[in-house]
Amino acid sequence: MDSVDRASNSPVVVAIDGPSGSGKSTVSRAVAARLGLSFLDTGAMYRAMTWWMLANDVDVDDPEAVAIACTKPVIVSGTDAAGPTITVDGQDVSGPIRGPEVTAKVSAVAAVPAVRARLVELQRGCASHAARGIVAEGRDMGSVVFPDATVKVFLTASEQARSERRAAELRAKGLDEATITAMAADLARRDAADSSRETAPLTRAADAELVDTSELTLDQVIGTITALVEDRAGLTAA
Repeated sequence: MDSVDRASNSPVVVAIDGPSGSGKSTVSRAVAARLGLSFLDTGAMYRAMTWWMLANDVDVDDPEAVAIACTKPVIVSGTDAAGPTITVDGQDVSGPIRGPEVTAKVSAVAAVPAVRARLVELQRGCASHAARGIVAEGRDMGSVVFPDATVKVFLTASEQARSERRAAELRAKGLDEATITAMAADLARRDAADSSRETAPLTRAADAELVDTSELTLDQVIGTITALVEDRAGLTAA
């Protein structure tokens, strides 16, 4: 279905960044679906790399070991907003990469420059193959990966709101309360680690629109960003 009326033939890149629990994935996927764009969850790529490291007994706390090993796994991200996928060496890892073991170690793996260099190359490749354009969400989309993005958004929310959302999300997946409490409480640690790393830290790009989702409904956030993209990129939602 043709759901986009573009003003030009140039692919649109919408970069959405923000901390854990701000709603990046849900919002980005919904915006992509409304505008007929591809969708890229870059966090899933870092999780996939971390999962592979753990599965292959690489010491993820040894940056040199991680740097050497990061060229080995074949990571492929499907960019269909209706059903995004992530595989490692041909194996669907969309479930395993969301586990507590990966969550606990993904910041350490993501901080290794060689890992970021390899995955940034893959992320830009995904965008170059998106004929209509792409909505890419992560932590350095607007600042590093797509510095010339058509639209840049930085989603944020209060720590309490983000913690409550993450807990609800994990509860919906059927995790036990002890695991939910531990993973929800880990938000602050991950944000601190990702914001303070030397390579491509979590930060708001100077030209990114700030959207605080603390008091907004999901539909309001999606509507706000969709309208912004429509205005900036000349797109029309279906």
